[in-house]
Amino acid sequence: LGPLQPRLPEVLRTPTGNIQLAPTELLEDAARLLPLPGKSGMVLIGRRDLRSNNSWMHNLDLLVKGPPVCTMMIHPDDAARLGLTSGELARVTSEVGSLEIAAQLTDAIMPGVISIPHGWGHGARGSRMAVASDHAGVNVNRLIPAGTVEPLSGNAIQNAVPVTVERLS
Repeated sequence: LGPLQPRLPEVLRTPTGNIQLAPTELLEDAARLLPLPGKSGMVLIGRRDLRSNNSWMHNLDLLVKGPPVCTMMIHPDDAARLGLTSGELARVTSEVGSLEIAAQLTDAIMPGVISIPHGWGHGARGSRMAVASDHAGVNVNRLIPAGTVEPLSGNAIQNAVPVTVERLS
């Protein structure tokens, strides 16, 4: 192929001839992206787990053994404010639903944010995955309003969902 030659100026097709790191459309929309706290000042974000690829690996004994991964990660300061301890059940509620899930205290998540993995909830009636059913977890989609779409990208919104979190007595 020969020595590398600069090509960027000839292939870049922006009006200014520069790389646009912050296009006008994104800058104008930035205020909408600020977290919208729920009554308890919390927002929900999703997460993935190394032993899981969405949900299709949840039916393999080798990948679901060990400590549960379908937990609600919460910062210790938020947990203390709510009276939650690690492993204790909490109720998470959004404008469209609620679920009960074990708390996992970690400073790897910022205050005001909780994280619940997607791809779980295998306890649904009619599920034919025996191993996955034994490690059912919760279906985080129950907290996300149906049909919510991010206007610029057209992707489903699954992060920054306002929620309330309360300790179950």
